[in-house]
Amino acid sequence: MNITFFREYCLSKLGASEDTPFDANTLCFKVGGKIFAIIDIELFESVNLKCEPEYAVELREKYDSIVPGYHMNKKHWNSVIFNSGLSDKFILELVDHSYDLVFDSLSKKVKENIQEG
Repeated sequence: MNITFFREYCLSKLGASEDTPFDANTLCFKVGGKIFAIIDIELFESVNLKCEPEYAVELREKYDSIVPGYHMNKKHWNSVIFNSGLSDKFILELVDHSYDLVFDSLSKKVKENIQEG
């Protein structure tokens, strides 16, 4: 997977946007103003993704390339390392899980605004 494909995939999600709120190298993908994925633009070595807490632990126990989220709440975030044996398809499924968690946490009004475009 490369950064262009990953970026386009994240931005293809309904209501997704991107910005660099922390520094010029840290790209955040958001929905409804809330982050669902964070990558380093220059290195593109890993992605921080939101995750249901029990599933986060399960993933960390099963895969060496999924670790507690770097600089994030370790209960709710995982760092997923690229090019470490995980398939691109699986990583994108984890992106979907993160997006869905964040989207589902939005207020009804924000969800309606996103769905109406």
